[in-house]
Amino acid sequence: MQKFIGTGVALVTPFKDDLSVDFDALVKLVNYNIENGTDYLVINGTTGESGTISEDEKQEVINVIIKTNNKRLPLILGVGGNNTSLVVEELKTRNFTGLDGILSVAPYYSKPTQEGFYQHFKAIAQATELPIILYNVPGRTSKNMEPATTLRLANNFDNIVAVKEAGNNKQQYYALLKDKPKDFLIISGDDDLALGVTLAGGSGVISVIGQAFPKQFSTMINHGLCGNNKEGYEIHYKMMDIINYIFEENNPAGIKTVLQELEICKENVRLPLVKSSPQLKIKIAKFVKGTK
Repeated sequence: MQKFIGTGVALVTPFKDDLSVDFDALVKLVNYNIENGTDYLVINGTTGESGTISEDEKQEVINVIIKTNNKRLPLILGVGGNNTSLVVEELKTRNFTGLDGILSVAPYYSKPTQEGFYQHFKAIAQATELPIILYNVPGRTSKNMEPATTLRLANNFDNIVAVKEAGNNKQQYYALLKDKPKDFLIISGDDDLALGVTLAGGSGVISVIGQAFPKQFSTMINHGLCGNNKEGYEIHYKMMDIINYIFEENNPAGIKTVLQELEICKENVRLPLVKSSPQLKIKIAKFVKGTK
């Protein structure tokens, strides 16, 4: 699964002022990332506001990204939820032509047991031959998928190839790295921990901030993959403030404010999300201005 090593980015879905999808801005964002070192793209993830875009919009987003990408980078599609049968149905009926794998978030709200997590992802693995990246993000789902469960899935299903771990828990990363199967990828879902995880043996990151600063972030992760501690942390320290800023209120409002400052897309989000506060916008604008 070499195609999923390095810097992936969880793309936002740009919106116009009337909150319709801004496909021109989406094309600009995709090209910006391809031209500046991003290794792969994640479509319709939670950062893409997948919970508030319609099925027709999701399909059009997929179509536009596939066309714009033109086979330049691997593409991963977010396919997940807390209704296992609906996820399985989507996997069996959606056309995945042009896509290289799926990212499937752990069931949210339901708070399943560890056996529930296992059976959910077992059903998903058996429904598709596509490579699957598990996504554990307990801060959003309200329940942690423990390392033992992730590793059980990794050992039992060949098409479960990686986990995007976003528990912001160093010990959990270490447990996964210590006992993972040889070719199973541990991908950081925490921008602030991404370099350290990569230096410890991880396979890189699926990043939010990376789509705004792809050249810097991908260079940092490449240093991590090469074991260049000093060079990697020089970039990490420069990025620390903006990483904190984009998650200070909500995601993806923060990253969309950054992208607006970079003149890539507008900062519009759909309810229940709201735009960044005036105070946060000032901090983000000051940071971005300092990078130009």
